[in-house]
Amino acid sequence: MIKKIGILTSGGDAPGMNAAVRAVTRAAIRKGMQVYGIRRGYNGLINGDIFEMNERSVSDIIQRGGTMLYTARCPEFRTEEGVEKAKEKCQELGLEGIVVIGGDGSFRGAADLSAKGILCVGLPGTIDNDIACTEYTIGYDTAMNTVVQMVDKLRDTTQSHDRCSVVEVMGRGAGYIALNAGIACGATYVITSEIPYNLDAVAKKMLESRKTGKQHFIIVVSEGVGHSEEIARTLQEKTGIEARTTILGHVQRGGSPTVRDRVVASQMGYYAVDLLSQGIGNRVVGMQSSKIVDFDIQEALSMKKPFEEELYHIAGEIAF
Repeated sequence: MIKKIGILTSGGDAPGMNAAVRAVTRAAIRKGMQVYGIRRGYNGLINGDIFEMNERSVSDIIQRGGTMLYTARCPEFRTEEGVEKAKEKCQELGLEGIVVIGGDGSFRGAADLSAKGILCVGLPGTIDNDIACTEYTIGYDTAMNTVVQMVDKLRDTTQSHDRCSVVEVMGRGAGYIALNAGIACGATYVITSEIPYNLDAVAKKMLESRKTGKQHFIIVVSEGVGHSEEIARTLQEKTGIEARTTILGHVQRGGSPTVRDRVVASQMGYYAVDLLSQGIGNRVVGMQSSKIVDFDIQEALSMKKPFEEELYHIAGEIAF
């Protein structure tokens, strides 16, 4: 029976991480375990920035964005020496298992620590929704809703000035936020790194829409594409329509998590503790067909996530 576990958040923060921390803490305590919070990810694990948690440690955090455990990058943990230090700290503190909330980079760290004999279970926490083994990641719904709220506000001034607003959203190499938020915002065009784009085609669509009476335009661009300022300048030159760029940036990471993020984070956190209670580690928790499942970490990291090309087609067909 596992008696003592730790929990950490790593990589970029995502709304719903606190809900996951809460679920892990309380589920573990219910099973008779001691729970230790590890501040600032693997950096905190190596340096012993660790404290014991109880039921009240996680009171009133489910509605808060960010992560109460803080997060940080840890170059040292990418080395063999760093992983060995983390293992020794776990042994010193008697930590038999670790729940790691983060993205692919965090899971690679969890795999390395699992190979050293420390049971690790990963929870997918990233607004990008770019983890292949799961159809949903903690923070994704909140980020999309934030984008929609911001673009809805931006549309007011875009419409008032008969402009084109080129809106860059987060997503590194993944266009899931851009695609889904673009549909929800009624964007004229969505540009992502997964699908080749042609600014002549974008300009042509804008001019054709203007002939039907449309006077303002929203173009959503994924962060992985970049060049938003250049895209706006080029579209203005090709159409004669004034174009401005808005980069939403890190505002998309913040805010109170939605119901969906709170519920999914709670489900995944509970599931992770159940795995550890059975002495099972080296796993990643995910969602498939709306059910919580788990995969071997290495298997999860080797998977490739297909882009939603059908949804992209729909977005183009209904926007004009």
